[in-house]
Amino acid sequence: MRTLHRKLIRDMLHMKGQVIAISLVVACGIATFVMSLSTLDSLRESRAAYYERYRFPHVFVSLKRAPEILRSRFEEIPGVRAVELRIVTEVTLDMPGMEEPAVGRLISVPESHRPRLCNLHLRSGRYVEPGRDDEVIVSEAFADAHSLKPGDAIKAILNGRLQTLRIVGVALSPEYVFQIRGGEMLPDDRRFGVFWMGESGLAAAFDMTGAFNNALVSLMRGASEEAVIERVDDLLEQYGGLGAYGRDEHVSDRYLSDEIRQLRGMGMIAPSIFLGVAALLLNIVLSRLVGTQREQIAALKAFGYSNNDVARHYLGFVVVIVLVGTTLGTAGGIWMAYGLTGAYAEFYRFPVLEYRMDPGVAVFAFVIALVAGVLGTLIAVRRAAALPPAEAMRPEPPKSFRATIPERLGLTRFLSPATRMILRNLERQPMKSGLSMLGIAMAVGVLVLGNFMEDSLDYLIDQQFQIAQRQDLTVALVEPAAGSIVHDLEHLPGVIRAEPIRAVAARMTFGHRSRRVGITGLRPDMQLFQLLDASRKRLDVPPEGLLISEKLSRILEVQPGQSLTVEVLQEERPTRSVPVAGLIDDFSGLSAYMSLDSLNRMMREGETASGLYISADALQLGRLYSELKSSPHVAAVTIRTGMLNTFRETIAENLLRMKAWNVLFASVIAIGVVYNSARVSLSERSRDLATLRVIGFTRREISLILLGELAVLTAVAIPVGLLIGRGLAELVGLGLDTELYRIPLIINADTYGFATIVTLLASVLAGLIVRRRLDRLDLVAVLKTRE
Repeated sequence: MRTLHRKLIRDMLHMKGQVIAISLVVACGIATFVMSLSTLDSLRESRAAYYERYRFPHVFVSLKRAPEILRSRFEEIPGVRAVELRIVTEVTLDMPGMEEPAVGRLISVPESHRPRLCNLHLRSGRYVEPGRDDEVIVSEAFADAHSLKPGDAIKAILNGRLQTLRIVGVALSPEYVFQIRGGEMLPDDRRFGVFWMGESGLAAAFDMTGAFNNALVSLMRGASEEAVIERVDDLLEQYGGLGAYGRDEHVSDRYLSDEIRQLRGMGMIAPSIFLGVAALLLNIVLSRLVGTQREQIAALKAFGYSNNDVARHYLGFVVVIVLVGTTLGTAGGIWMAYGLTGAYAEFYRFPVLEYRMDPGVAVFAFVIALVAGVLGTLIAVRRAAALPPAEAMRPEPPKSFRATIPERLGLTRFLSPATRMILRNLERQPMKSGLSMLGIAMAVGVLVLGNFMEDSLDYLIDQQFQIAQRQDLTVALVEPAAGSIVHDLEHLPGVIRAEPIRAVAARMTFGHRSRRVGITGLRPDMQLFQLLDASRKRLDVPPEGLLISEKLSRILEVQPGQSLTVEVLQEERPTRSVPVAGLIDDFSGLSAYMSLDSLNRMMREGETASGLYISADALQLGRLYSELKSSPHVAAVTIRTGMLNTFRETIAENLLRMKAWNVLFASVIAIGVVYNSARVSLSERSRDLATLRVIGFTRREISLILLGELAVLTAVAIPVGLLIGRGLAELVGLGLDTELYRIPLIINADTYGFATIVTLLASVLAGLIVRRRLDRLDLVAVLKTRE
């Protein structure tokens, strides 16, 4: 073993507390990096393999009704590789043990062979057989929620007739990796399920024999998706086509893509914070080490070691610390990634979602951490390498002493001697003080970042489910209806108030930008559904014009007062120029609202509704549910309390896990920074503190001087850290601002308080550790003069 290697080991053992603290900070950054990127790779590889093997299509389209003879027309479109024509419809389910109705989406599949596109992966049971029209295959998520298995039976209202469906299999589909109904914020597996039924049976039940209302299209490699979509829309326009769209607008794939994008962001932001703090700590520690080892550096050069040898020696500290941190962080990241992958498996249904750790991720993490460490210590290492032997043999020149800013302002009489010592030492070393303060501030910022999501979601729940949506039920009709049907539903037992709505699919265009959006027609006197602006003030539905979501306004780059081209994608497909009357603040999807009368006029209809918002008597919900289940006019029922409960249950466990991780990581940063700062100060000032002890200062008084510096740094760092935390939360909020959902930036006072308290406790703990070393200070040893 070389002499410099033995010296490196001795020095690191002497500084083992600081080495461990910095290694743990590095480990936190590496763990987050490994967890995010390795889980990201697992998700991407699982998705790619699933889509390829089970033939997930590239283009999707729904329509009113078209004859199957159009298949050949589809296949003639340049770039089309395969076409699957289907029947898709939603029905009301009467599930055992559920008083309220559930919604089932029935999708036709060929009985004689597997689907050409979106093939099913059977988890259990078998495929449907020809001639058995009551057989269905159920999605795994719904089956798990209701403990369904092959051989069980459920009841459903098919085209106004109650029918018993027999479950013969449980399956997965690449179309429903994330199983959620359009317009909802989170999946509700108890109240929404997907079923695959033999084509002949489903066609007979809904009078669709020889026809289809949904199509999937797979493209050849290199084909233009935009050109194919345009041709498909032209082909289906006369058949009530609702507008074809690609994978980027498919709900399940978009949720999965957004999650992958967020993982990528997490893998960059959090490690940057931790590795930045580690670089600061390494800079502080190595700078002090070089200062205290001037004589050793001179001796090494006198014995023939070159400047490069000395530089490599001190860089060895960085390499060892980074190596230890990477090893611990990789192990921790793999453990965290297994937990995260398990959580994803509950949301994203893959045939196989296995965690795979690519060794390249760990190597990449080590390289990034090493680069950060080297950059952080470059100045100190260069100073050690460039130090001439003759100059190194002399002690460091003493620091210049001058009055502090408070003293120059005439505040001396208000400051005790100990306080003046504290302020002088901090002001004499602005770089070290500033870096220590910044490190503690980053710990505060991490705590704010980790807890702001809970505040934002509480705000979102309150606005979405308490203020905006006041209805108990949302009833969707099989077909838009008027007159007696709506009147009958309004007078069902238990209905307190019912407000009709009309929803149509449309394409909105402004300039060269366009989006497929649903327009909802509302009555001006709506009470069960409130439209709110950014300040939570109610917006009245204008007699003319549109109210659109602020997110849609940003996408289309349209402002109130300007007009959109609205092309309705159903019925007679009217196209109108409609002014934007205002912007609403919502957190889910892209929305547009207008007066019910205006929408009916645009559709050239009378008083027509496609659904109702209902406020119900809680004591009569059972009777109301029973009536809705048996109604032939009801396609689906959405229950607000069900959505709210699902939302809370889904996010609660994830928020708890996130909070625990952030508290742990932030505590590591705070303890690491405070402990290293205190140890460096103790090393620098041990002679001064020992002198004070000799001349009569008590242990408590010299502890006050040393730990008082840490208290000042922590006190200054906390407000700075709170601002950093808010900035980080804004950055994360921008990453979560998607077309599917948005997270408002809300940080409550208790989140700031929690971050402050945890940081103070971590600082106190680090201070107590240093206080023990201060109590064992060897007065004789430290008072020896170096000659």
